[in-house]
Amino acid sequence: MRRSALVRPLFASVFLLAAACGPTAGDGGGGGGDDDGAPDGGRPDAAPPIVYPDGGSAQRCEKIDILFVIDNSGSMGEEQANLAANFPGFISVLDQSGLDYRVAVTSTGMDYSYTMDTPIGPLPSSQTGGDNGAMLQRCGMTRRWIEKTDTDPAGTFGCAAALGTSGPSDEMPLASMRAAFDDRMSDGTNGGFRRDDALLAVVLLTDENDCSYEQSVTLPFAQSLCDSMMEPVSNYVGYLDSYTGDRGRWAAAVIAGPGPGRCTSDFGDADYAQRLDDFVQQTGQNAVLSSICSGDLTTGLADALEVFSAACDEFPPID
Repeated sequence: MRRSALVRPLFASVFLLAAACGPTAGDGGGGGGDDDGAPDGGRPDAAPPIVYPDGGSAQRCEKIDILFVIDNSGSMGEEQANLAANFPGFISVLDQSGLDYRVAVTSTGMDYSYTMDTPIGPLPSSQTGGDNGAMLQRCGMTRRWIEKTDTDPAGTFGCAAALGTSGPSDEMPLASMRAAFDDRMSDGTNGGFRRDDALLAVVLLTDENDCSYEQSVTLPFAQSLCDSMMEPVSNYVGYLDSYTGDRGRWAAAVIAGPGPGRCTSDFGDADYAQRLDDFVQQTGQNAVLSSICSGDLTTGLADALEVFSAACDEFPPID
């Protein structure tokens, strides 16, 4: 993946990274590449454009629609606060990029029901209290997303991203992401957010593995839903391909446990997010996995910006 010369020079000043020498978009297993050799501060205009089957070539996108899917379970209070603290730097880079951006927030919480086989017979069970992909309109927001032209995008996001820690304990970031663009678009809840000519970008933030399931199931006695009943990860990659019309029109950044095993930080422990790692691997160069245990979240947000900018550089032509 060609690294973006547009974002990289801003990392050092905004995120206090030494010339972006921390983990880059390739370090998390989501693709990578050598430096493109362009001078700092200038785009590598000499790089050959991608030519698509219809004869069109990539052109840098001018818009980006970003959805943050944030874990709001019991262990995520400090991570949410850290995301809010570092978001002004994220917004600063977007402002300097010139992109027309929209940013929305939802949680990893999804309502679901299932049946548990027990010694006394089938027992209907359920989990409630999820946002089910609804983009949250909080903190004085006049719509369900934040725009570049708003008075204080960073401050509004910092407030909106403080979701609390009372959400469902089975985190389903992939299902929540799909619900945001499927069910919640169909019923009008999130209507108006998505622009067809914008790069669709998703940031998934969690300290647990994904437990997304979307089918009615009956569990053996004492078995967890998250043991084996989840939706195949490939279904979510395929969904985004279909929803946007092309793999090049969407990108994803996962900030989670990178594995192997659990990782530890000042915020606490994080399980290996194996399904989200698989999601990044299946997506390829337009996705990155960063560690939620890397101190604060500056590295993860910087990695997200880099992979988004690189995807924007290679945005397929719109028919």
